[in-house]
Amino acid sequence: MRFKGTLCGVLLASVIAPLAQAQTTIDVAKISCEQFVLLQVSDPDYLAIWLSGFYNGKRNNTVVEIQKFKENAQEVKRYCLYNKGSLMEAVEKVMATK
Repeated sequence: MRFKGTLCGVLLASVIAPLAQAQTTIDVAKISCEQFVLLQVSDPDYLAIWLSGFYNGKRNNTVVEIQKFKENAQEVKRYCLYNKGSLMEAVEKVMATK
């Protein structure tokens, strides 16, 4: 009897595990500042890394200044705390002042 329970558990886990690891697709252009600040979409650090890569790629910049990256991410978070609009608009406005 124990074998059947263990076998069922293993089979169930093998079916559920891939479902739990399913990928989620996010259109970053549609993320609002509010969603970003309230952690409603994803970890803000992951989004900041993606946005940094996106905008640096547009500029053909392959250099990452870690301290500057962290400062820019904090500025975007601060901007989004006090302003509405999309996350990408926030990044563009913050980076335009640099």
